Amino acid sequence: MPCVADWLNNPFSIVQGIFAQNVPNSDWEKKVTEYFKEKLKENNATNWVPSLNDVPVHYLKPNSLVKFRCMVQDMFDPEFYMGVYETVDPNTNARVLHFGKYRDVAECGPQQEIDLNSSQIVTSERQTFYCVPVPGESAWSVVVLNPQFYAYISASQARVSPSTSYTPSRHKRSYEEDEDMDLHPSKQKEQHMGNSSGGDIHGCVEPKRLETEASAGHHLISPNCSPPLDLNFPLPGEKGPACLVKVYESWDSFKVNDVLEVYGILSVDPVLSIVNNEERDSSALDPMECMDTAEEQRVHSPPASLVPRIHVILAQKLQHINPLLPACLNEEESKTCEYLNLASLFVSNFMSELSPVRAELLGFLTHALLGDGLAAEYLILHLISTVYARRDVLPLGKFTVNLSGCPRNSIFTEHIYRIIQQLVPASYRLQMTIENMNHSRFIPHKDYAANRLVSGVLQLASNTSLVVDETQLEQGQLDTTGVHNVTALGNLITWQKVDYDFSYHQMEFPCNINVLITSEGRSLLPSDCQVHLQPQIIPPNMEEYMSSLLTAVLPSVLNKFRIYLSLLRLLDYSISDEVTKAVEEDFVEMRKNDPESITADDLHRTLLVARFLSLSAGQTTLSRERWLRAKQLEALRKARLQQQKCVNGNEL
Repeated sequence: MPCVADWLNNPFSIVQGIFAQNVPNSDWEKKVTEYFKEKLKENNATNWVPSLNDVPVHYLKPNSLVKFRCMVQDMFDPEFYMGVYETVDPNTNARVLHFGKYRDVAECGPQQEIDLNSSQIVTSERQTFYCVPVPGESAWSVVVLNPQFYAYISASQARVSPSTSYTPSRHKRSYEEDEDMDLHPSKQKEQHMGNSSGGDIHGCVEPKRLETEASAGHHLISPNCSPPLDLNFPLPGEKGPACLVKVYESWDSFKVNDVLEVYGILSVDPVLSIVNNEERDSSALDPMECMDTAEEQRVHSPPASLVPRIHVILAQKLQHINPLLPACLNEEESKTCEYLNLASLFVSNFMSELSPVRAELLGFLTHALLGDGLAAEYLILHLISTVYARRDVLPLGKFTVNLSGCPRNSIFTEHIYRIIQQLVPASYRLQMTIENMNHSRFIPHKDYAANRLVSGVLQLASNTSLVVDETQLEQGQLDTTGVHNVTALGNLITWQKVDYDFSYHQMEFPCNINVLITSEGRSLLPSDCQVHLQPQIIPPNMEEYMSSLLTAVLPSVLNKFRIYLSLLRLLDYSISDEVTKAVEEDFVEMRKNDPESITADDLHRTLLVARFLSLSAGQTTLSRERWLRAKQLEALRKARLQQQKCVNGNEL
């Protein structure tokens, strides 16, 4: 195993070396990025980098290299910092150049001061993203291990020993502080207990001591957080770290709700808390010192122990978050993907055994849907659907399914969600009760006092599965909030967009969310396809029956289902001119035979079903056989709805 002590445990030493060799040439920044990019291409190197998704922040060594898989929840205003600055020794007048990139505070030697009038100072700009773990991320996607592709390995936790509180060996000054400002040594002594070298990252520390130190650190911070800091997770009950991610290059290529994997330098410096507290105190005495409100300072500069900073060296927008798949699959991104050949081999090998995987998945979902094979077919089509393009305002590829006929107030819908949760990397079950509709925050909105985007339930990452449980709905009155929430759900389903509330205007945020609606009758919400459940099995103990389904499936088979559903979403699809002409002629014949009931919507839906049927069989073009099968499925589905309508005397 190569020595990773420098670039992993102390990346600043690498940056300093490259900086010293290349100054005043500005290419040093590019060389730093290239160095770490090459290091991460070495055998299993990404495994050695500890992940904030797996390891608590107080277990990680400050200023070490870490990775974080996250969603961009908000983007703060760009900030200026000293990219290069010069220090001077007042006694000897000796001058030294330093880099400020990847740092929150400027470092000086014991007898040095920053020369703010130096001609060597280079002012640079960086963008800060407020990032949270992927909302609704399934537990299996965090812990699963693929021996071929080393994505998101939690094994890093075994290699990283907890670190004690960190103290810098040099005096530090904030980039933003006034030139006359000086840190109080007594405060630094209270906050800093240790040494910046901190010992070896593999060193042993007693767990009890660690927990005590972590708790103590939290209590030092907590008096300054009143009320408690809201970490702004979109979904209730979410856990995991929120981070301020500082991006230095190409930040225009990222946007809100993008899922990223970033590699960068972890900053949890206690000095940040001291400086932020003093800035708040000084601004309270003199409002002209700072234009930011106290609430904005509190949100944008939270305690580093609660919201650590990551200074990004490398960042990648993820196509998907399924750790069982290679990170790069499409041709454009694969040019820079280190596993291009392995990825192609992996995909081709899996595609060769697609048919038995589909048959097993269909059988599994048929049992889950109480023996209803038709509903299981449509559920597979729904789970591999994705918005592949937009034509004007119309999202193409969305396939919202309304599974009606579900038992009311039953544990059935809860277990259906649990099964979906085991199949997809990210999901959320929205219980559509009057209480939730009237009191939940669905739509993100702008808080101008804190200058931040306050999250809502519908701020989700692309390809999240949203299960709306309408069987929980009872009689009651929707208030104004409830009406807005139902409207937002309808817009999400119909247009695949959420209108974020900026008080004075609304801003459209396109999304790609798979929505499955479970209901007793026809849903109150719009859908692309209604499938009425016809149970063939009535288990005497529903809880026991549904629970036994997951326990009976081998983990290896479950992993094949997960790969199957994620991979097929990423495949390209086309229809040849010849098949297009045949479909048009077929539709004309259908209209002649039944002009009353066959509409353009029927053609669009049948084409969607044919698309996903083809992809579910691993075929990237439409064949005559798949078109006929799609027509057959649609005929069976409509006949079932008509039958139910006749039984009940009204439309479901």
